[in-house]
Amino acid sequence: MNRRRIVAGTAAGALGAAGLAAPALAQAMPEIRWRCASSFPKSLDTIFGAGEHVAKRVLALTDGKFQIRVFGAGELVPALEVANAVTGGTVDCGHTASYYFVGKDPTFTFDATWPFGFNFRQINAWLEHGGGRQILREFFEPMNIVSMPAGNTGAQMGGWFRREIRTPEDLRGLKFRVGGFAGNVLAKLGVVPQQIAGGDIYPALERGTIDAAEWVGPYDDEKLGFNRVAPYYYYPGWWEGGLNLSFYSNKQRYDALPTLYKEALESACRDATIETMAKYDAVNPPALRRLVGAGAQLRPFPRPVMEACYHAANELYAETSAANPLFKRIYDHTKAFREATLPWFRVAENTFDSFNYLMQSQEQQRRG
Repeated sequence: MNRRRIVAGTAAGALGAAGLAAPALAQAMPEIRWRCASSFPKSLDTIFGAGEHVAKRVLALTDGKFQIRVFGAGELVPALEVANAVTGGTVDCGHTASYYFVGKDPTFTFDATWPFGFNFRQINAWLEHGGGRQILREFFEPMNIVSMPAGNTGAQMGGWFRREIRTPEDLRGLKFRVGGFAGNVLAKLGVVPQQIAGGDIYPALERGTIDAAEWVGPYDDEKLGFNRVAPYYYYPGWWEGGLNLSFYSNKQRYDALPTLYKEALESACRDATIETMAKYDAVNPPALRRLVGAGAQLRPFPRPVMEACYHAANELYAETSAANPLFKRIYDHTKAFREATLPWFRVAENTFDSFNYLMQSQEQQRRG
């Protein structure tokens, strides 16, 4: 008996069976069409593109059976109404930043970012390996929402201002477009916070309806044209050390998905987080150089301003925790995780980065 012939025949039979099984499996899976409402305008290819990336990956992973069509802000529902639309089933899903909905409940901020909170690496660690997603699931359950991380901007800029900010007193009366919980912090210092969707910021700044505005960072800000109407560009965005973007699914429709489709959605959202952060890190540096070259006045927030904001944030955390038990529970959870991680980042990441910055500065000085 020819053993090689038997093995070859067996292998060929297995491959043939596999070839038949794959199309049969694909044919057996249901075709599902979802509509996704984004909170972001289509013109911002990176942040809006994170939702599109999820849709493309899901389509590929399900052999075209699970299709998600992503609509720009305002096409299906207003940008700041995505959570309500997903809860009520007006849309199947949404791509958004949860801090847009702190007016409903300040606890939303922990699914996005919070003042003087995590950077990208830290929030990703908390969500995936620090119990963050588990504790947030309790928050979203009554709202009929399943939330998954699906993108991150990294640390953001502090925004565009018509006049310089030298002291905390310069913030008083300032009409500032700022997203999320940060508006409540800045209100303690006399700022008049304005939550305005991305596509509506420029006309408000141009008309003088607002005095300053923040969005994400150089790449998006250049596209939106803020440098044409406000010369001073401040950093850092202390309220957004790493903005986690979220993919919301209506819970009934999510629960009805086949397991394979749920896994595809999970995988696609994780992939979108890596892709979005990588793209921002690639496109922001040249955009910042272009903005400064075009006349933008780059300014750090003065230390007294940063300290005043830091203390105001801690006061607000204490006040909100006293009034909202779930907020307190999640805040305490994030604070403990942050305190545990900061020493490691200070020892490794910060030392490494600081040395590289120093060496770059010295080399630039030598080159004249």
